Amino acid sequence: MELRHLRYFVAVAEEGSLLTAAQRRLNTSQPSLSRQIRDLENEVGVQLFERQARGVTLTAAGKVFLDHARLALLQVEAAMDGARRTAEPQRPVLSMGFLVGLEVTWLPHLLRILREEAPEVEVTLCTLSSPEIALALMRGKLDVGFLRPEKESVGLVFKTLAKEPLIAVLPADHRLASRKKIRPQDLAREVYVSSARTSPVLQAVIQDYATRAGITLKAKYEGENISSAMSLVASTGGVSLVPLYAQNMLAPNVVARALDGGTPTVDLALGYNQANSSPLLHRLLSRADELIANVQNQSIIRYVEVQ
Repeated sequence: MELRHLRYFVAVAEEGSLLTAAQRRLNTSQPSLSRQIRDLENEVGVQLFERQARGVTLTAAGKVFLDHARLALLQVEAAMDGARRTAEPQRPVLSMGFLVGLEVTWLPHLLRILREEAPEVEVTLCTLSSPEIALALMRGKLDVGFLRPEKESVGLVFKTLAKEPLIAVLPADHRLASRKKIRPQDLAREVYVSSARTSPVLQAVIQDYATRAGITLKAKYEGENISSAMSLVASTGGVSLVPLYAQNMLAPNVVARALDGGTPTVDLALGYNQANSSPLLHRLLSRADELIANVQNQSIIRYVEVQ
């Protein structure tokens, strides 16, 4: 079995079509790709795909094999990056990914710890969606991520930092803005703007909250992220549910209000790849509890403490 077999298999699994994978991703012919997939199935000893008129679907064995194939390819990519960095020693770098707006709360405390541990370290930052941060961690492109505990994250470890209460955001001139707390039934009557288009974990929490409250929250508008969702709130007159940290990004024409009764929370985690052997990463992880305490004590954002 060669690495190309794994790459071909993953491409076909993700595209759901031999023809599409051959043309769009692999620059090869469909007959050649079909032979490669058959050779792989013969070597594994089980059928990995069900052939259908309009494409292919994974068998139960294929679904299991897909997780391992992805992990193997990610590990190979990380090994190559590590070898290149070793061959070309340079100033140590720690790359971090944040959800949009989250760095305002956590980064100052994080940088203080890093300056104490490694004053010479070069820190690189990016803001991405939670699934994108998880993927970058798996690929070895990031060392640390502040994200949601994504389910399909092979090889990642998540340390819970906080449980973020959800709040309602609405236009400052909205009829509900005079209330201190917003009831679920009030939300059900309003135009709903989704803030979770690229966050399956947050979406699941919001759906569970709506189910428990006996309401339906069907998004009429969907933001790419929390920031764009709040812009839509201002422009459409709708309401949205966002994590508490989004208070850092409120525009003057948008206000935040607590939810009445059974406030839902979404986990915020520090994520890293368990294959990452960076000494600085592990020194940072050893001070994660200190980081949490500093944010809890000094931030105006009041998280629910992790038990």
